[in-house]
Amino acid sequence: MTTVTTSDGTRLYVKEQGGGDPLILLPGQGSSHLMWGRTIGLLAARHRVVVFDYRGTGRSDTPADGYSTRGFAGDAVAVLDGLGIGRAHVYGFSMGGRVAQWVAIDHPERVGALVLGATTPGDAHGVPRPAHVDERLGAGGDLTEFLHNPGWARARLRVEGVCGDWRAGTSQRAALRHYRASQAHDSWDGLASVTAPTLCVHGTEDVLNVAANSDLLAERIPGARVHRIPGAQHAYFEEQEAEAAEVVLDFLAQHPIG
Repeated sequence: MTTVTTSDGTRLYVKEQGGGDPLILLPGQGSSHLMWGRTIGLLAARHRVVVFDYRGTGRSDTPADGYSTRGFAGDAVAVLDGLGIGRAHVYGFSMGGRVAQWVAIDHPERVGALVLGATTPGDAHGVPRPAHVDERLGAGGDLTEFLHNPGWARARLRVEGVCGDWRAGTSQRAALRHYRASQAHDSWDGLASVTAPTLCVHGTEDVLNVAANSDLLAERIPGARVHRIPGAQHAYFEEQEAEAAEVVLDFLAQHPIG
């Protein structure tokens, strides 16, 4: 583990695992790198996986400013710079997928392949979530029932005794800043300029970011593909972790970093 300092002096907690082509993982709204759970190890079997805590989460600083999806993308590039990585695959989930879009738009030379998980181009152009889900999200309420199928969650509780809280350790103030950053995201005009090979992954039963958004992204990004995971809700990478990891690894293997 290490710390990288951004241009505005924010210290970001960074951790690496595995070897091979670099792959940076960008978690969801208000979440530290711990959100990725076992996925880190699955991907590290073939890649040098880089994870970090966004400003305001985990062990990173919580400054007053710098909270936007485009700003988080700049932080991700600062992490790559700090580790001496010129080019990496980029995999973002939910809000992290919005951040990943900006990395690919603003820093195309830094991106090998791009994986956009359960994400959208922003509310201005995206397919909206159901009203009751949107209300819960805006109020900062418990999103557990929208993350996983109830049967899967019950089985995990029986086996492991816990379902992890993705936002553990994130203050209410920082969580609100993350929410506002995610809601303000709009990459629509820039998506057509993305040159990285792109895969959009989505659970078919996602209500936090409905699956039709992956089709929108794939229509907008040249050559992008969509992979749907049947029956999975928002947290497809946990519910169907083996399939989710394998489809990403197979895609990245088709686009090695030279």
